[in-house]
Amino acid sequence: MLFDYQRDAVNRMHNGCILCGGVGSGKSITSIAYFSKCMGGDLDGQELMNDPLDLYIITTAKKRDSLDWEWELQRYGMSLDPKLNYYKSQTITVDSWNNISKYSDVQGAFFIFDEQRVVGYGSWAKSFINIARHNQWILLSATPGDTWQDYCAVFIANGFYKNKSEFEYEHVVYKRYVSYPVVDRFINEGRLIRLRNKTLINMDFERSTESHHEAVPVEYDRDMEKFIFRTNQNPYDDFKPCRNAAEFCQALRRLVNTDPSRQEKLLDIVEDHKKVIIFYNYNYELDILRSLPYRSEGYVCDVAEYNGCKHEPIPDSDHWVYLVQYTAGAEGWNCIATDTIVFYSENYSYKIMEQSAGRINRLNTQYHDLYYYHFISHAKIDQAIQRALKRKKKFNEGKFYTGGN
Repeated sequence: MLFDYQRDAVNRMHNGCILCGGVGSGKSITSIAYFSKCMGGDLDGQELMNDPLDLYIITTAKKRDSLDWEWELQRYGMSLDPKLNYYKSQTITVDSWNNISKYSDVQGAFFIFDEQRVVGYGSWAKSFINIARHNQWILLSATPGDTWQDYCAVFIANGFYKNKSEFEYEHVVYKRYVSYPVVDRFINEGRLIRLRNKTLINMDFERSTESHHEAVPVEYDRDMEKFIFRTNQNPYDDFKPCRNAAEFCQALRRLVNTDPSRQEKLLDIVEDHKKVIIFYNYNYELDILRSLPYRSEGYVCDVAEYNGCKHEPIPDSDHWVYLVQYTAGAEGWNCIATDTIVFYSENYSYKIMEQSAGRINRLNTQYHDLYYYHFISHAKIDQAIQRALKRKKKFNEGKFYTGGN
C-alpha cells in the first residue's frame, strides 16, 4: 500500500516530470504506481493493466545487480523474469547508466530514469534526450540540480528548447577574456523558474526518524600544515612543489586524514555500536581502515568493503564494520540493520554527503534515532570544506588555493 504523500505525488505526475523526493522517500514504488496508472491499472496493483508498454529502468549498477527493483515490480504483477511476469507480451529491462546508449533507438516504450544522471550535457544526457523524444519517461531524483545548466537536458527532452545552443542563447551569459567557458550569470530566469516548477513534482513526507549529527574533534600536525602553506611543497611526493590546486589540497587532506587521532576516535565509536558504516574518500584511508582492530562490546567485528574494486555484501552478523567509498557507494543501496554512520573524512560535495547519510534513513528502518559522526579538525582545509557543505555547495579547490596560498 502506498502512503498518502505517494498517492498525491502519483496524481500530480506527468510524462517528462522529475519526481523529487528525499533519500529513502519511496520514489521507486511511487514510479511503478504511476506506470500502473498510465497503463490502466490502479495505484496498489490490485487491478490489471491493459497491455502495458515495455518498461526500461535505467538505474545505478548497484541497484541493477542487487535486484532492488524486482520487489517493487512484483507488487504489480511484473517481473524481470519473463516466466514470472503476468504480462507475457511485455519486456522489462533494468540496466545501468553506463549502458544508456544501448537504448537510444528504442521507441514506443516507457522509461524510468532512476538516480538521475542527466545534469549538464554529456554523452549520457544526449542519449537520454534521444530516448525521451520517442518514449514516455519520468526521472527520479533526490537532488535534481544546483544550477540552471543542470536542467538543460531535461528542458530539451521536454521540448522547451530545441537544443543546447538555444538554451544558452536565451539564458546564459559567459565571462569574457577567460581561456575556457565560465558562466557569468543567467538571464530571463523567470521562464526558467516556470519551467522548473512545471517539471518538478515534489514528494514531501515526514520522516519518523530523527537524525543526530555530531562533529567529532580530531587533531592534525599544525607545523606540517604551516610548512605546506609556506613552501607549497608536497611532503607525500618527495617534497616536490605542488603543481596545481588539486595537488595542494590533496596534500593537506592527507595530512589531516591520516592523523592517528582519527583512528582512536573511530575505534571508540565502534566499541559503543554493534554495526557501523564508515565512509571514506581515498585509498590511503582504506589502507588505514583495513588495518584497525575493530571490536564492539568485546567482540571482534566482521569487516566488509564496498568500493571500486570490491562489492562485498554487508556482513550478516551481530558485530560488523562496513567500509564504503563515497564515489562507489553514496547511493543505490540501503541498510536498515544499523543506526550509525561515521564519516571518516568529508566529501567535497553536499549532494554526496546527503546521499550517503540517506543509506540508513529509510522508510522501513527499525530505528527512530540515527547517529552520524563527522571527523573534523581545525585545519584550514577541513574548516573550508565544512563552510562549503553548510552552504550546500561543493568545495572548490581552486578558490581555496588562491585564497589560502
